[in-house]
Amino acid sequence: MPIVHLPYGQTSLTIELPETLTLEHLSPHETAPAPDARQAVEQALAAPTGGVRRLEDFAGARSAAIAVNDKTRPVPHAELLPPLLARLEALGIPREGITLVIATGTHPVMPPEEYPWILPEAILRAYRIVCHDSQDDRALVHLGQTPHGTPVSINRHYWEADLHLAVGNVEPHQFMGFSGGVKSVAIGVAGKGTINHNHALMQDPGATLGSYQSNPARQDVEEIGRLMRVDFVVNAVLNGKKQIVEVFAGEPQAVMQAAIPRVRAVYQVPVSTPYDLMLVSPGGHPKDINVYQSQKGMAHAALVMRPGGTLILCASCPEGSGSQSYENWVNQVDSQAAVFERFAAEGFRVGPHKAFQIARDSARIRVFWVTDMPDSLTQKLLLENAAWRLRCKQRWPTCRRMPGWA
Repeated sequence: MPIVHLPYGQTSLTIELPETLTLEHLSPHETAPAPDARQAVEQALAAPTGGVRRLEDFAGARSAAIAVNDKTRPVPHAELLPPLLARLEALGIPREGITLVIATGTHPVMPPEEYPWILPEAILRAYRIVCHDSQDDRALVHLGQTPHGTPVSINRHYWEADLHLAVGNVEPHQFMGFSGGVKSVAIGVAGKGTINHNHALMQDPGATLGSYQSNPARQDVEEIGRLMRVDFVVNAVLNGKKQIVEVFAGEPQAVMQAAIPRVRAVYQVPVSTPYDLMLVSPGGHPKDINVYQSQKGMAHAALVMRPGGTLILCASCPEGSGSQSYENWVNQVDSQAAVFERFAAEGFRVGPHKAFQIARDSARIRVFWVTDMPDSLTQKLLLENAAWRLRCKQRWPTCRRMPGWA
């Protein structure tokens, strides 16, 4: 029988499929990692993209703030941060003047005991670490608004530094086109009102996967980043194994322009015809840490499915929904149709928007979830749990079986 291996949490699923199926495998292109990841970072810092902005241009700065991604992103901080921190200190910025701000956006605030999940112990001991809270208005500074009317507020710890930096990945994004550049700051350390207004632009037809220059949501993020004065970014492009392929550093938009073609080369694959059935993984940990993140895998796959097709999303979701506001909101409706009705009546809100995104795709295709979440939670979230055991072999005991499979 054909066998499919899918990333699932910290491990994988090995699934045997009926021989009657015609199979295609869609995944990032096999791309070799950089021979020496740390050297790739050093080279990017020494020769910034476009050559228009170098760290040495900020030699007079006495403090710096670096936005770093939270536990939902596979950013290789252990490789990216040490060379950057060393260069900042070489500029004359004292170690006590450097703050790392965990860019949670509207995600739950990370408690200090989780910081080692994303940052090396040596960095935790040596530098000030703060976690952003988008709903703490006292910790925000208000900066004005973008041409799209987005009110811009920013984390006070980040804003009050002389030099503003961000470290992250550039990768495809379901409605922002691509992550990376200023996004870790413009969304990651922004107030909830900023994020809500920007993310409402996902409803624009131009806010699509793989679109950058003509994407209203992404271009609004660029305007937010300008108001937030993001000076310098260090971004990695990773392969399917989450290894560094290439590193770009410098002025944020120059980094995006250089990195996007590399991202396309790694992640863009041709599809000859829409599919009837797809077995999908968001990518394993941390991409499937919760429903909030796992939905992205569903959205990407739905783009290449025929109406009425079946999608089986294999996502561990050890942290459940990933958003209490989303969970509370969806618990008050009893169907995907009711999600559309309530969402239209109340207007766009971050959190509940996740229920809308799931309902939008579930209206076109049948979606089953293979997950470690209890059935009671999947039912509350209006998700259809694959209720039978799949014929599969795995390290974890929670594998499911679809109706009609022999």
